[in-house]
Amino acid sequence: MLPAKPPRLILPGLYRFPPNRDTLGGTAYFCLHPQGNLLIDAPPQTPETESLLLDQGGVRYLVLTQRDGAGPALGAWQKRFNFEIVVQEQEAYLLPQLRRVTFADQLTLAPELTLLWTPGYSPGALCLYDRRQGGVLFTGRHLTPDAQGQPQPLRSAKTFHWRRQLKSVAKLQAYFAQESLAYLCPGAYTGFLRGRDYISPALPALRAIATAGNF
Repeated sequence: MLPAKPPRLILPGLYRFPPNRDTLGGTAYFCLHPQGNLLIDAPPQTPETESLLLDQGGVRYLVLTQRDGAGPALGAWQKRFNFEIVVQEQEAYLLPQLRRVTFADQLTLAPELTLLWTPGYSPGALCLYDRRQGGVLFTGRHLTPDAQGQPQPLRSAKTFHWRRQLKSVAKLQAYFAQESLAYLCPGAYTGFLRGRDYISPALPALRAIATAGNF
């Protein structure tokens, strides 16, 4: 068996994990923050992951961007690191035995960190916006790279509500008319980035997604 790939530093204070087979090949991130570090979705449960989290001071929050981002080891991870799980209220029922923080439309975790409800891929799908470094948006499976490496809403057999997902794209486009955005960090299909660590410049790529007349 090949050794697990280590987490990769992609921006100052931001690590990306290799795809996690326990979350359907999802890509998780680890974001350092002075008020407490964040995991965005569940990373692979490996010694390399544990060493990184411990070396960087632990985890305060694990943000679930959608229902497939948890994985079977989430409860064990919470016991190990004592973090709060942040989940949109419509998907909190999936974690009945775990300690969690819920929200409806938006939630501010810190002055620079805002959660945005973007339903469509799943009922409680969300994006995390970090205003630092020119603006970083963690899109989960709401927006993922296409074959050209450009962000698009994902339509598959697992998509909960396609029209609602397109409305959520339009919601993001309106939100970022007033906010800066330099990087998109998708939560799946990162192989389509072909060696790039993120999608940048992010704002024109977000604006280029067609939604008009589709919902």
